[in-house]
Amino acid sequence: MAQQRIGIIGAGILGPAIGRELLRRRPGARVIVVDKEDGVAVHQTGHNSGVVHAGIYYEPGSLKATLCARGRNLLRDYCAEKNLPYDEVGKLVVAVTPEDVARMDALAARAGANGVPGLRRVDAAGIREIEPHAAGLAALHSPHTAITDYQRVAAAFADDIVTAGGEIRLSFPVTAISRHAGGVEIGSNAGSVTVDRLIICAGLHSDVVSGLAADVPGPRIVPFRGEYMLVRPEKKDMVRGLIYPVPDPRYPFLGVHFTRRINGEVEVGPNAVLSFAREGYRRSSFSVPDLRALASWPGTWRMARRHWRTGIREMHGSLSVSAYMKEAAQYVPEIGVADVRRAGAGVRAQAVDADGTLVDDFRIHRLGPIIAVRNAPSPAATSSMAIAEHVVDHLDERP
Repeated sequence: MAQQRIGIIGAGILGPAIGRELLRRRPGARVIVVDKEDGVAVHQTGHNSGVVHAGIYYEPGSLKATLCARGRNLLRDYCAEKNLPYDEVGKLVVAVTPEDVARMDALAARAGANGVPGLRRVDAAGIREIEPHAAGLAALHSPHTAITDYQRVAAAFADDIVTAGGEIRLSFPVTAISRHAGGVEIGSNAGSVTVDRLIICAGLHSDVVSGLAADVPGPRIVPFRGEYMLVRPEKKDMVRGLIYPVPDPRYPFLGVHFTRRINGEVEVGPNAVLSFAREGYRRSSFSVPDLRALASWPGTWRMARRHWRTGIREMHGSLSVSAYMKEAAQYVPEIGVADVRRAGAGVRAQAVDADGTLVDDFRIHRLGPIIAVRNAPSPAATSSMAIAEHVVDHLDERP
């Protein structure tokens, strides 16, 4: 029997996680992961805050809720096995207004349904016991929320693939996907590869690459830049772990928060500002093709009409450190404008349906011998090993 050939487009964290899982289950398969960049985890994976989520926020029964719970445990064990950093610093989700408290109660019920381990409610005094410099009326404390280095995790997945006989082919920008009797051909200016099964997890370009495989137009990726501030060294010890606001249920974003990184630094952010380029890590970033794609998608305009006030507020925070930190200082009042400097940024691949809805759950499409991951924002890194199991479970199903 001939070796099964399986191609994966995308070497963020999901592509290598899926490739590793395939070779773990199917050691005789020929697995090849391709990516247009010259390294692994260059975009979303390499620009996130490194948080390992416990599953507080997600709709019970959704793919996010199910795969985050499973993925967290798998990731913890994998980091221990590979001697990768993994630190359960804990998270406070802090309510600073009576309206926040009401939303926090609903969030606690959701987290309970998701089986978040060790979650408890604390009052103002309890907040100060956990985070002495934090302020709020009440909070949810998640002691098992952790931090790691997802670039190192993705690199370890890639190493596992190569060790098991698979291939990581970089600098391979996909320009065409075609199906024929011999399989699925992946075309590039760097050559071509023919496979029996193809998995697309192209992140910021997932809709474009899926379109090459004749997938449906929606959802379309609308990029949002998330900008960070870095707390100056003399005040970074004011934050022991993670301090988050109670999120606005209208949005899949979690709001500006304080995050201790695995290297000991503390960041504030990210915000969520519409980006004019899919890889727009600077405010000056601009791409005509990306803008054309945004403008041609009806969901972009419907989303803008629905959320323009929030968009203006986020833009104000992007332009003004004072406005940015005014919001953040509600949670840690002693860290202000003078205590931070602008740091890096990431871009979130936010899927938007044609009706303007911000897609919240993971969304995976089936196209004959092709599986396309069309929406995999946070907690995709936390969930990566569980998403890999899910995709491989369904790889050979008939559409």
